[in-house]
Amino acid sequence: MTNEKMVAEIQRLKHERDAVIMAHYYVPAEVQDIADFIGDSFFLSKKGTELSCRTIVLAGVRFMAESCKVLNPEKTVLLPASDADCPMAHMATVEKIREQRKLHPDNLAVVCYVNSTVEIKAESDVCVTSANAVKVVSRLKEHYIYFVPDQNLAHYVAEQVPDKEFIFNDGYCHVHHGVSVDDLKELKAFYPEAPVLIHPECRKEVLDLADHIGSTSGIINFVGTSDAKEFIIITECGVESELKKRYPDRVFHFLPMERGKKDTEGGYAMVCPNMKKVVLERVYNALKNNEEQIVLTDDLMARAAAPMEKMLDLSK
Repeated sequence: MTNEKMVAEIQRLKHERDAVIMAHYYVPAEVQDIADFIGDSFFLSKKGTELSCRTIVLAGVRFMAESCKVLNPEKTVLLPASDADCPMAHMATVEKIREQRKLHPDNLAVVCYVNSTVEIKAESDVCVTSANAVKVVSRLKEHYIYFVPDQNLAHYVAEQVPDKEFIFNDGYCHVHHGVSVDDLKELKAFYPEAPVLIHPECRKEVLDLADHIGSTSGIINFVGTSDAKEFIIITECGVESELKKRYPDRVFHFLPMERGKKDTEGGYAMVCPNMKKVVLERVYNALKNNEEQIVLTDDLMARAAAPMEKMLDLSK
């Protein structure tokens, strides 16, 4: 089946199943092109609660589909690529959370980045995304913050909220954590006039070289406020699709696959292999065969919903 015919079939199946496709900025451009809504984790979490459809196709990784199901228990939530997982989501444990609660029984908030499993969410006090983490944490009454699973976002938030005492977890996003100062300096040497926009999942020494630090949506929106014509983008390369749609007159540079080369001479280094599993054919198959459905127990959904709903409330 050609892509053109597949897209037509997807549109037909969407109508037939009363379905909406929500896609993350990091999935392939062909999937973003057929999505009804595109956004980062915070947007997708919030948007799902506003939809009246029976079915949501979550074009992203597993924790996103789980989050969507938790906030929409009455809807059918489909994950097109059942093997699209996030390694960082598994870099926190229930045992460590409970250990910290024993150490700080009266004044601890467990803050869970949405890039985590539903089991970790269920053990947490509040969820956050990179877009709202500073606002949410600053509004918590607790003094001690155990931030899971991402250590880099946690350190960034801790700098912005110095009155809290943070306990850091060892987790990280391999796509962002792998960026080095030398990588960025080499790219800056190629494009010295381009502002550097960086996602806070990167390490502190890399963030220190940023002109702007922000979530995926924050990076996209920042471009619209700037007079610059070229930008260095330090996050997953899938965001390029949305950047080019919104700002066709701007030029965007990403870390190249190989050191010593410009990004125009080869592939990009910052690629999430799991996000790239969400290809057009798998979206079509999900709608056609009603797969893979996210199934969670009522108890787990109820426990995970509380911190997610608290996030939505505190981020208003």
